[in-house]
Amino acid sequence: MSSFISLFNPSRHPVTMNPRDRPSDPLSRLRYALETMPSSRKYIFSPATRAEVLSELYDAFWGPYSLLFLPLSNSSLPMHATLSSVQADLGFAGAGSEDPIVPGRPCGHIFSKGESCFRCKDCALDDSCVLCSRCFHSSDHSDHNVSFFVAQQAGGCCDCGDIEAWRNPISCPFHPLAPHVQAQIEQSLSAVDATLRAARRSISEEIPFVENYPYRVAIPPDLRDLMSRTISYALDFILDTLDYSPDEATVPSHEADLRLQPSADPMQKDQYAIIIWNDDKHSFDEVIKLICETTGHDRKAASIMAHSIDDVGREIIDINGDVPRLLEAAHLMSKIELGVTIRRAYDTFREQVACVIIEWLLDLTRSRLGADTLIIKEIIAAELLSPRRRENTFFTSGPQIPDLAADLTHPCRIDWLFIYHTRLWKKPRIHLKAIYASILILSHSHKIAIASHFASIYHRVADAYLLVDREAETSIKYFALQLFTAPSVALHIVSQHDLMTRLLDIIVNFFTNHIEDKHILTTSPAQQDIDVESPPFRSKRFMPVFSDLRYLCHNRPVQQLIARHPAFIRKFVKVCQVFMCINPNKRVASSHVEYETDVWISVFNVTLSLSRVIKVYGEAFAFANPTQLVGAITTVVREILAVCTLSTDRLDKEKFSKPMLHEVEFGDAQYQIVDFNVLEGWVSFHHSLHWLLADLLKHVDILSEESLKQIGVSGVRDLFLRPFNEGAILTLIDFPLRVLAMIAQIRAGLWVRNGFPIRGQLLHYRDFMLRELCYDQDLFILQSSLIILDPNIIIVSILDRFGLLSFFRGEVEKSPYEGAHLLSMVEELLYVLITILGERASATKLPFQRAIRREIVHALAAGPSSFTDLAKRVSERMVDDVSFERVLKDVSHFRAPETTSDTGVYELKDEAYDEVDPFTFHYTRNKREEVEVILKNRLWKKTGVKDPVIVPKPLTITSGPFSILPSVLESEALLQVMFYAIYNVIALTNSAGTAPPSAEAILDQTFQLIMLALVERPSVFSHVSVIKPFAEEKKLADIICTMEHDEKYKPYKNRIDWVLTEISKHVPEGVQPPRKVLSPTALAPDVEGVKKRAAKARQEAIMAEMKAQQASFSLNFEEEEEENDQDMDEASDELSSYGTCIVCQEDLNEAKAFGSLGLVQPSRLLRKHPDSHSQYLNELMTMPQSLDRASPRDTTFPPANVEELDATSSPNFDGFPTQYTRFGLHASVCGHMMHLDCFQVYNSSIRQRHRSHATRNHPENIQRKEYICPLCKSLGNVLLPVLHPSNAPASQVPFPDWIRAAGISVLKSKPDSVMDGLQFRSGTGEFVFWSAQDPGYGAAVRRPEAVASTKMLDTLILSSRMVSQQTRHLRERPEPEVGERGAGMYLPEDLVGYTISAIEVAARGTDSSGGIVADSLSLSDTQSRMIRGLLASLTRLAALELDGRPDGGRESVKQAIIKRLLPEWSRTSLTSFSYPLLLRDPFTVLIETATVAPEMLQHVLILCYYACLARTVIGMVYVLNKARTYTAFQQPAARAHADIFGDVRMFFMSVVRHSPVFEHTATLVFDAFGEARIEKMLYAFTLPFLRRAAILCRSVVPLTFPTPLLGASNVNEYKRLLATLGIPPLADLPNQDTLQNALSGWCAHYGHSHAASQLNCGVVLDYAAVYGIARLPLILDNLFGERDKVMKCHRCSTVPTDAAICLICGVTCCMASHCCQDELGIRGECNMHTRECGGAIGVYFVVKRCSLLYLYVNNGTFAQSPYLDVHGEVDVSMRRGRRQYIHPARWEEVRKTWLNHGIPTAVARKLESTVDSGGWETL
Repeated sequence: MSSFISLFNPSRHPVTMNPRDRPSDPLSRLRYALETMPSSRKYIFSPATRAEVLSELYDAFWGPYSLLFLPLSNSSLPMHATLSSVQADLGFAGAGSEDPIVPGRPCGHIFSKGESCFRCKDCALDDSCVLCSRCFHSSDHSDHNVSFFVAQQAGGCCDCGDIEAWRNPISCPFHPLAPHVQAQIEQSLSAVDATLRAARRSISEEIPFVENYPYRVAIPPDLRDLMSRTISYALDFILDTLDYSPDEATVPSHEADLRLQPSADPMQKDQYAIIIWNDDKHSFDEVIKLICETTGHDRKAASIMAHSIDDVGREIIDINGDVPRLLEAAHLMSKIELGVTIRRAYDTFREQVACVIIEWLLDLTRSRLGADTLIIKEIIAAELLSPRRRENTFFTSGPQIPDLAADLTHPCRIDWLFIYHTRLWKKPRIHLKAIYASILILSHSHKIAIASHFASIYHRVADAYLLVDREAETSIKYFALQLFTAPSVALHIVSQHDLMTRLLDIIVNFFTNHIEDKHILTTSPAQQDIDVESPPFRSKRFMPVFSDLRYLCHNRPVQQLIARHPAFIRKFVKVCQVFMCINPNKRVASSHVEYETDVWISVFNVTLSLSRVIKVYGEAFAFANPTQLVGAITTVVREILAVCTLSTDRLDKEKFSKPMLHEVEFGDAQYQIVDFNVLEGWVSFHHSLHWLLADLLKHVDILSEESLKQIGVSGVRDLFLRPFNEGAILTLIDFPLRVLAMIAQIRAGLWVRNGFPIRGQLLHYRDFMLRELCYDQDLFILQSSLIILDPNIIIVSILDRFGLLSFFRGEVEKSPYEGAHLLSMVEELLYVLITILGERASATKLPFQRAIRREIVHALAAGPSSFTDLAKRVSERMVDDVSFERVLKDVSHFRAPETTSDTGVYELKDEAYDEVDPFTFHYTRNKREEVEVILKNRLWKKTGVKDPVIVPKPLTITSGPFSILPSVLESEALLQVMFYAIYNVIALTNSAGTAPPSAEAILDQTFQLIMLALVERPSVFSHVSVIKPFAEEKKLADIICTMEHDEKYKPYKNRIDWVLTEISKHVPEGVQPPRKVLSPTALAPDVEGVKKRAAKARQEAIMAEMKAQQASFSLNFEEEEEENDQDMDEASDELSSYGTCIVCQEDLNEAKAFGSLGLVQPSRLLRKHPDSHSQYLNELMTMPQSLDRASPRDTTFPPANVEELDATSSPNFDGFPTQYTRFGLHASVCGHMMHLDCFQVYNSSIRQRHRSHATRNHPENIQRKEYICPLCKSLGNVLLPVLHPSNAPASQVPFPDWIRAAGISVLKSKPDSVMDGLQFRSGTGEFVFWSAQDPGYGAAVRRPEAVASTKMLDTLILSSRMVSQQTRHLRERPEPEVGERGAGMYLPEDLVGYTISAIEVAARGTDSSGGIVADSLSLSDTQSRMIRGLLASLTRLAALELDGRPDGGRESVKQAIIKRLLPEWSRTSLTSFSYPLLLRDPFTVLIETATVAPEMLQHVLILCYYACLARTVIGMVYVLNKARTYTAFQQPAARAHADIFGDVRMFFMSVVRHSPVFEHTATLVFDAFGEARIEKMLYAFTLPFLRRAAILCRSVVPLTFPTPLLGASNVNEYKRLLATLGIPPLADLPNQDTLQNALSGWCAHYGHSHAASQLNCGVVLDYAAVYGIARLPLILDNLFGERDKVMKCHRCSTVPTDAAICLICGVTCCMASHCCQDELGIRGECNMHTRECGGAIGVYFVVKRCSLLYLYVNNGTFAQSPYLDVHGEVDVSMRRGRRQYIHPARWEEVRKTWLNHGIPTAVARKLESTVDSGGWETL
């Protein structure tokens, strides 16, 4: 054996083979293992293989020194474990706890998928700087602009502690800064002035070990050598394996090709593996189906594989030698564009090993050697930065191995890894990035070294990214983000590796499609033609390359380089000119364009990306001196002229011709201007060089005369006109001018035949967010030309380009446009003139913060706006700026959202309105008019002047080249434009008789220009306006005077007045003769005014009165409604109307059967008191005394002191445990009513609709008898009868007399064997005919006379029976077997009792407007009508059964109920009530009474209340006995309710005295808790019974139980209810003999039954507090902080990728994921959990989508999230990433929807409003 091993040479250097070499060397063992493993394992890679590879690696790594890595007790790692996890678990040398604080060490925490990261705009240098949760929460960011997002992938690391990442130091306590690190960075930044070098080939300096690290450990030298050699071998193994891997997933076409694939297998064995690669296109099901079809795996195995493909990035789905079969399968898969490869099994196996090695290396970066956490990373770094050593030299070159020598003299391992990154798949890629990230943060020199390597092969990385990579998101290209954003690194790679030039080359060669076999060629082509249809333009991947360029240029040191070295601008100009004038448009005049392409979209994407870089490049010249800036400007202008005069071959000669000048006459002068007609020529939107020039010209501070004189240039004019002549400058500005003219024509509707593309381009070009990149730049070029050339020639050029020369010469008929088009063009032209004369932001180099302020003020001037809408109206660069939100706070008030539907809005502060200019160039005409109205109203309020004049603000350009701009206002050409604008409008108005379209706007704009001229140049302008004559020898002042008193121009009166007054200040004689003065008639219009004012005052008084009436009406509305109803009932006896039928609109009265639409749904809302947790008992102790008083809630938003409140998290979000819920049926009505016949017709129409739309997911289910209310779209399935309440007054018989009388009447009555047979055999005293599945019902209905009248009842029984049959397992009551009489749910308890209880629960904690719970607003008329309807249905059931008895059998049922209640009957042999009354719910007995004998309610109620008290005592003994063991109480509290309960102990003991066991327990309990606490609990547990009874009684016999006037509203609810219901309090029991007898009878019966003796209580107490849903954290991101602890799925015990939190019980489910499905794979976990938790309904918060999910049976819908961001807006899927806070009103809405059983209707309404074919999940 030894001689075989020695072939694998253990030493580093090739020496002669020596058989005596020691084979036991661990490294040789590792080599031997890895070489022989593929064949020995039969090419199958299993978990055991992984474990073996790991253990060989670790053994070789530490040799005999394992004790330095592990505690002494275990010197070897357990199987399958990794070193870092074992170290952390055992806490070895401080592992697993927080790292010690070392100044200067950055955090470097690497994010795992799904972890939360924070970004603070105020602190960070740019967007790439992030903080981990720990650093964020330990540093102070209050009032900062913080956003938060969830890492979509592992990778990326926390930048805390990295000096270069932050504007302001974060001062995180864990990562203090250190001076020596700062010194290193400053030293590397000082190299700005060093000379630039072209790319150096080698980067081979040794990197020193990290200095000043206090936790070094002494390491034996041979251990260090072992570690280095093992890592070095491992890296080489990876590279040797990847040498043979393919770059792309392609399948060879036939067998021969397959066998020729390069392989490292020395045996060339014919065993092949077929592999599927991950992508974003295919669904799990598609892939699973394919795997099953092609390989014969079963579904389960295929499903596991599909998940593995998704997680890992690829998976081997089959290995065998049957080549044709494999090829066939692979071709099948690649047909649907799945990535598939077939490789030799040997190579695939080695790739799997390489994957484990990468995992092992990642594990090493997380491990420590003793206390030293850096040494291992340093060794890995050193090995990565060393050249690779090839093991087998016979395979050093091949087509698949790239030749790196061309790029680098000494390529290192890291270079190879960067290049081979595309050959790997998702998981190892992410691991590698994490390894690089952990090395980057070792030290600054490590960062520079890695960046240098990355930069030197960046072009290859870009090739792979742009052209090859399947999984772009894990590409190593994104590593640039971490490197290029650090200033010192950027400076280094730009100056030392010439990265900028190479990046620009990549862009040019990519877009000129200079690509050969998947590589972008590096040499520049001679002919640079751009084809916008070529694939590069269609690719979306070029964006990040532009971003990289922008990141590089954005760094301050790089900007200084750009400004100081002309080479950069020269290179950049060459790039820009490639994109000049691409994709030009030509107007289609005659017929509509046939084929509308969408090429323009990709072109805009490219040029806008370029334009963002142009912005950064232009800004860099702020660091330039005048010479450098002038040089740059000249370079750009030369290039523009070369392109525009066609000297270079850039423009298409067929579309563009050389610009020629022609002579035009305007006014009294001749002008030589460029000849071009926009209606006929080709015009492009994209002039990148002009955009660059505009950005250079914005540095007005450097271009001022003083600084230019230093370099011998007299000013900007001289700068342009010395090297270039006037014609050249006109040519230069002509191109942007053509765009502006084209835009005007498109907007005027002259290009409609060009179709949508031209509109799309216009919208993009002028879009608020993008316009500063293109449109504003073109306008600025035009504005600059005014200070370079004579303004007259520029104005004439503009007129010529717009085709309006003839209009402004007064020759309207010669114009190329007609009608409305003409005036639209004039309006557009004036808009451009106002902009270039009045816009001063660029001309004065407005500071960025002021510019932001200006934009926000103008965006909000038209009215309040939400943040998102505001952001759309402001350019993206401003919104992204740090100060944006700070400025927003300065100029506006934030109005937080109050109701559930509104969002937060910002309103402009009043003082900010002074800064608004209605003619700002970002306003459209409509916006301008809106704003003008607002400003005028504001001035009117302030000054009292009606229709005030808004005078333009002076330009105030005091310095710089633009200070001469106002003199343009003196130019004669402009004067002529003003004159003819007014003159022609007047002429056209007079000839047409009405004002032509656009006339108003034109006059507005012209007056704006005139006023601006009078503000800036008052004297000169006043003189020329009265001297210079135009048409008909009129002067400008003359025509203004003619307008002054013309009725048609009334709106301009005040402006005209202002203008003439201003002129007359300077030239009084010029205005006097033409101006008419109306003194005598001046009074006449005023009489009119007086009349008008009087009329207005009258109108306002009437309006105010109406408003007041409305307000008082809405206040009295609710009260009146109830009173009216009762009055009406008494008044009309004949046929009282109940409203109209919503189908046929006819009156509803007793003449024709009708009912109320309702829904009976299964429910698990009601809660039992959990006896397992003490927290619920504590809750009872702190409960408010009255549940009908609203508890004060904090509704501020965002909520105050959130961080402290969120600090305590609770398991399951304080959800309520599911096992303590009670199942029942809940009925609800929407309040609308319908005739029975109409109802049947409507139902058949629903069935018809279902048949005709077979594929639609309908909102209702016919099998469940559902329908949708045609009016309010609520879901329903029953029709309930409608009755008026009985108006019997209260009975005057005292209670003892009533009991005596009742007993006697029972004695007198004959034994009723039929009735006894109709009661349950178990002796509970329940009636069989009230059970949902009672077989007797069917028989009764079949009797012919009963059919018609039972149709309505049928709907109720059918719905109830259906639920009852499916839910036997959810009910705990003893019931007869199915098929016997009385089977199924017991309706008085499970339907009526449940519904009333649910109504009571929903009303807890809401205000009952001063009365009792039954008066509250939530218990509306409709609900009490529904309760009466349900009871009437029960009465009907009894009547059906006891048909033939005189009063429908009521009397017999009544007798049976009395027998049941009176204890002397319960235990005699006469009756069969063997079941103790205390085991029944007394409320049910009350409901039975209300059904058959409402007249005795008032007396039965007293008995039921006392039964309830006794029951509660029994229940409490059990609960408290359980709780005794784990509840510790402080000192006893004082009693609060002695006046209600009297001697509690006495009562307690007398209830339990009949059973010794029970009595003993009760004594223990009482002593443990004390009387005060027991009393408080008794209060809490019996209050719900009183509330429910009040609701029931008030619905049935309202007049028997009037609300008493208790005077003080602070009386507790219990007392108020006892008084209302006329129940004597327990304190009064000693005086009530009859009650004492009844009680002792019931208690004895219970005590002697077997229930008491075994302590298995038959009594379940209801949960007494206000119902709440789960408590989510107030700040959304706190969900992610502890997510592995809080959000864990119990089924698959992982942290779900898409978690849904059940808001009922707080459990976390995996939403829409494959891991937790039912067996059939149909239901996901949310649907499965819903069955266990809410029954038919589910309410979930879906964390990732950040929305609510409502489920009902098999349907569902998403609803808006209860979280809003700081700006009060919903943020779906956390796209914007701002921190989100819970909004109290929305949160309460969710709780209310659930409490009121509103979810089925919410789902139905959503489904009803959308016709979805893809299932509701797609909504």
